[in-house]
Amino acid sequence: MRLKDNSAINYMTENNQLQSLLTKEFKGEVLTDNTSKTIYATDASAYRQFPMAVVLPKDYEDIRSIIRLSGRQKWPLIPRTAGTSIAGQVVGSGIIVDTSKYLNKILEINTEEKWVRVQPGVVLDELNMYLKKYGLFFGPETSTSNRCMIGGMVGNNSCGAHSLVYGSTRDHTLEVKGFLSDGTDVVFGPLTKEEFDKKCGLNSLEGKIYRNIREILSDKENRERIKKEFPVPALHRRNTGYAVDLLLDTEPFAVKGEPFNFCRLLCGSEGTLMFSTEIKLNLVNLPPANKGLLVVHHDSVEEALKANLVALRHQPVAIELIDRYILECTKTSREHSKSRFFLEGDPGALLCIEFAEHSQDSVTKKANACIAEMKQNKFGYAFPILSGGDISKVWGLRKAGLGLLSNVPGDAKPQPVIEDTAVSPEYLPAYIADLNVVLEKNNMSCVYYAHIATGELHLRPVIDLKTHEGVDQFYTIAYETAKLVKKYKGSISGEHGDGRLRGEFIPMMIGQENYELLKNIKKTWDPNGIFNPGKITDTPSMRTSLRFNPGDPTPEFDTILDFSDTLGIIRMAEKCNGTADCRKSAIIGGTMCPSYQATRDENTTTRARANMLREMLAKKDVKNPFNNKELYSILDLCLSCKGCKSECPSGVDMAKLKAEFLYQYYKANRVPMRTWLIANFTKSQVIASKVSGIYNATIKSKMLAPIGKSIIGFSKERSLPGVHKQTFRRWLDKNLGPINSTCKPDAREVYLFVDEFTNYNDTEIGITAVK
Repeated sequence: MRLKDNSAINYMTENNQLQSLLTKEFKGEVLTDNTSKTIYATDASAYRQFPMAVVLPKDYEDIRSIIRLSGRQKWPLIPRTAGTSIAGQVVGSGIIVDTSKYLNKILEINTEEKWVRVQPGVVLDELNMYLKKYGLFFGPETSTSNRCMIGGMVGNNSCGAHSLVYGSTRDHTLEVKGFLSDGTDVVFGPLTKEEFDKKCGLNSLEGKIYRNIREILSDKENRERIKKEFPVPALHRRNTGYAVDLLLDTEPFAVKGEPFNFCRLLCGSEGTLMFSTEIKLNLVNLPPANKGLLVVHHDSVEEALKANLVALRHQPVAIELIDRYILECTKTSREHSKSRFFLEGDPGALLCIEFAEHSQDSVTKKANACIAEMKQNKFGYAFPILSGGDISKVWGLRKAGLGLLSNVPGDAKPQPVIEDTAVSPEYLPAYIADLNVVLEKNNMSCVYYAHIATGELHLRPVIDLKTHEGVDQFYTIAYETAKLVKKYKGSISGEHGDGRLRGEFIPMMIGQENYELLKNIKKTWDPNGIFNPGKITDTPSMRTSLRFNPGDPTPEFDTILDFSDTLGIIRMAEKCNGTADCRKSAIIGGTMCPSYQATRDENTTTRARANMLREMLAKKDVKNPFNNKELYSILDLCLSCKGCKSECPSGVDMAKLKAEFLYQYYKANRVPMRTWLIANFTKSQVIASKVSGIYNATIKSKMLAPIGKSIIGFSKERSLPGVHKQTFRRWLDKNLGPINSTCKPDAREVYLFVDEFTNYNDTEIGITAVK
C-alpha cells in the first residue's frame, strides 16, 4: 500500500513540477491531469501514446515560450488542431500543443489578388462559408471539412474529392509564418533567385536552412537520384517524406523554374520542421452553379477501376468510388440510410462522377456522352443522374465512409493501414489486381473507396488488432503493399501523411540515400529534435504504441441495458474511431455535440467521452472500473440529447453509455441530492404546492435562495421553478364541468395530457389550453 501511495505522490509531484514550469510564462491553458492526457492520447489512427501534458496557447508568444522551454528541456512538441489524422501524426509522448481553441481567426482577405491569411485553427467549412459572399473558396476539400483545420491540412498536404481540379493544399499555400525550433520568427514564401541567395547569407538558423537545401539540391548526383526514386511527377497525390523533388523545379536549381518557396516542403511535413502560426492561402472562384452527379452502378470494383479511365475522358470535376462494404454499413445508420434513395439493385461498387458547367445543358451533354461510352464498353448497369440537394446527400454518404466502417460488429475492423496509397490512374487496375493476390494470400478481405480519379483508393483490409496475429497482418500488408506501390512508382501516402504508420517504409519508397537527405533536412531545421519527433524520419516500428494491447481480453460486464448488438458496452465505446464528427461547431450546424459547440473544449466531445470509457473500463487491476470520478466528470456535460446516435457515422450512442455508467456508478456511490431531487421532482412539487406562498418566497429570496441552491448542488445563477397557487387538476375539478356544459351534444372529446410541470408550475398554460 505504501508503494502505491508513494507512486501516486511521485506522479502528482511530477505533474505539479511540470505545471509550474509550463505556466511560468504561459498565458494559455496547461493540462497535466490524467483525463486530458487520456483524451489526447489518440487521434483517428490505430495509435495511442500518453503525452506529458497538453497546452492550449492563447497567442503567438505562448508558442514561442513553449518552443524555447522545450528546447532547453528537450521536450517533444506535437502540434495539433482537430486531431483527425489517420496515420498517428498527432500521437506522441511529448507536449501536445492544441491551437484549435484560441488560434482560429481569419486575419485578412484580399479579394482582388484572391488570397486569405488565417490562423491554424480555422475550420475549412467555416472558412469557405466566410468566403462565399466574395464568390471565392479554398479549393482542397477533405471528407472531414466540417471540423478539419487549415493547420492540419498544411501538415498533411490534404487533398479531397475535387483534387482532380483543385489539387492539394500544397498547390494553394502561398506563405507560412511561424517559429523555427530556436523560437525565432520566420516567414516562408516565394523568392526570386536573388532573394534566395540573400537568405543563404543570413547568420541565423533560417540562413542555415537555406544553405542546407542549396547544398543538397545543387549536387548533381542528389538531383538524379531524387528524380529516379521519388514518385513519378505526373502523380499529383504524393506525400511520401519531404517533397524535395518538387523543389528541383524551382529557379535556383532549374533554368526558368518557378520561384523557390519552402511552403512546398512544409506542406506534408507534419509539423516536424517548424511551428506555423499564420498561413496565406490562394483562393479560387466558386465552382459553376450547374452540377450533375452521374452514379454508375457496377457489379464489381474491378469493373469500376476500368470504367474510371472512361470517365476521366469526359472532364469531370470529381470521381469517387464507393464499394458494397460501405453501402451495407449505410443500412444501419440512421443518418445515412436516408441517402440510399438512388440505389438500384445491389451494386458491387459505385462510380460517383460529378460534372460542373456554366449551363445545365452542358452538364447533361457530358453526362450522357459518358453514359454512352460506358455502355459501349459494357461498364455499369444503372446510370442515375442526380442534381440539386441530392448531390450533397451522396457526397455526405461518401464522406461518412470512414466512420461507417466502425459499425462492423466484433473486433475485426477495416483498418487504416494501406488506405492512402496512390498510383497513376492507368496503373490502378493492375495495381489492385496485384494487391488482391496479396490479400488472398493472407486470407484478408478489403474495403475499397474514395479518390479513384487521381489514383488513390482508400483500401482498408479487415484486421483484428486485439490479437498478435492481427498485428502481424497489419505489418505484413503494409510491407507488401509498399513494395507494390514502389513497383508502380506511386506514393505510399497520397494525402493522409506518413505519421507513425508509414515512416518506416520511406527508405524503401525513395531509397536509403534519399532518406538520409530527409534526415539531414530534419536535423538542420530542428537540431534538438523537438518538433513532432518520430514522424517521417526515425519513425518507430508501426507495430508499437497501438491503441490496443494485443492478446489482452476485452472485459465483459453485466449491464442493466442491452449492448448485445455491439457485443458489450466496451465495444460500443470502441466504435469511436476518432474521426471527430462531434467537433462540428455551432456555425456548421447539426445536433452533435452541443457541449462541444458551447465550449470548444476537446473534453466535451463524444470522442473524448468514448476514449475515457474505453480506457477506464479496460483497466485490468481495478475491481469496479465504473466507480471512477474522472469518468463521472467527463460524462457529466453529456446532455443525453442522442445527437450522436443519429449523426455519428460510427453510431456511438453516448446517451446510452452514460445511462449505463451512471447506473453502475450510483450502485457504488450515494446518489447526489441534486440528482435525487430531479428524479423525484413530482414528489417535491406535491409538498411545495401545499405551501406555495412560502416555497415561492424562499426560491426568490436573494438571501435564502443562493444558500439553498448551494446545498442542493445547483448553480446560483440557475432559476428554480415556482409553483402555482393552485394545481391545474384542482382548477379542472372546479371549472371543467361548467366548461363542458356549454358544449353541443355532438361535440367530440379532447384528451389533454397533464404532466407534472403543467400541474404544478406552468398551470396558466394548461388553463389557457383548456379555455
